[in-house]
Amino acid sequence: VQLQAFGGGLVQPGGSLRLACAASEGTFSGYTVGWFRQAPGKEREFVASIRWSGGTTLYTDSVKGRFAVSRDYAKNTVYLQMSSLKAEDTAVYYCAAGRPILSTMKFGRAYTYWGQGTQVTVSS
Repeated sequence: VQLQAFGGGLVQPGGSLRLACAASEGTFSGYTVGWFRQAPGKEREFVASIRWSGGTTLYTDSVKGRFAVSRDYAKNTVYLQMSSLKAEDTAVYYCAAGRPILSTMKFGRAYTYWGQGTQVTVSS
């Protein structure tokens, strides 16, 4: 499975942005798709995930109520809708696909396939 993440850009604080993660040369069937981000000088951190089958979602505390992850079967795409964006959300966002168990869903090493990353900058 090859992943491509896109949709990043520059947005003002309080604004919204939607990222997309599309799969090619394969589908997300049977996978969990995770979103991670890495800010300059910081370690990569988990943001959200969704199980392709069943749609179970998981979020890190700092984005709960502001971000929403969803999937589109027809387009074989996972979305990350980001609202009420803050300066601290600025990072390169990556999508990844894998088959983690529940206890490992927040760990990058549990995911097998990674997209190239898309930059999100929140600034006035």
